Amino acid sequence: MDIRLLVLDIDGTIAGYSNQVSQTVKQAVQTAKAEGIQVAIATGRMYHSALRFHATVGSELPLIAYNGAWIQDPKTQTIHRHIPVSQPVALTLLNYFEQPEWRSSLDAFCYINDQLYVRKLNDYTQNYALRSGVEAVEVGDLREVITETPTTKVLALCQDADTAQKLLTSVQVLYKADELYLTQSSATHFEATNPEATKGTAVRYLAEELLGLSADQVMAIGDNHNDIEMLKYVGVSVVMGNAPTAVQEFADWVAPDVEEDGVAAAIEKFLLN
Repeated sequence: MDIRLLVLDIDGTIAGYSNQVSQTVKQAVQTAKAEGIQVAIATGRMYHSALRFHATVGSELPLIAYNGAWIQDPKTQTIHRHIPVSQPVALTLLNYFEQPEWRSSLDAFCYINDQLYVRKLNDYTQNYALRSGVEAVEVGDLREVITETPTTKVLALCQDADTAQKLLTSVQVLYKADELYLTQSSATHFEATNPEATKGTAVRYLAEELLGLSADQVMAIGDNHNDIEMLKYVGVSVVMGNAPTAVQEFADWVAPDVEEDGVAAAIEKFLLN
């Protein structure tokens, strides 16, 4: 095994309830870097929301944000890739969210030029923005915001996991796989991006196009459905113990829970022995 690149998800992987990276995980990542292994972040978060984690793990590589729709180098500010959602498709999805069945049970978000736009500021949307470390802009009707500039991602924050699953199932019937990539980054987060924008295609771009590596030289650690395409691509796939059972099926190894520093255990198992 010759792993040259370690790709880390953020939420539920290197950061748990505290929204911070533990000292144990930070030390493990630094030890891996000392062995000559490069480290990258691949997250569903906004680019600016992910920057502090990129700095915390000491990554020197471009940052993969928005589930792969946005790849930017914090050092040079070069945007290597930005693949927004088709405006007509985004519009129909936002129209669907306005139906009585959904309007009162979810909060909709759009991300334009790495800025967060929300339909309405309330406890749910403000808590999301606070955890993300960004400011949310209340616009009332998101459909008007995307008329001139396309959205990088559409997110629906649902009131509970059952609602999110019901929404995902219903939207999957409406769109073909070549129209939208639909996934979840947590039990209550429904996310939609351009079908070409997944963590899998983004990690492939970073590894093969920018670093000249092959898939079997890459190890990735994740915890949720939006990590599956990345886990399927890499040579070594690790899933956190707190991940849904359906996601764990894509793992070469299931690490301990995020609150038990599972990333550090994975690094020790695969990269330091």
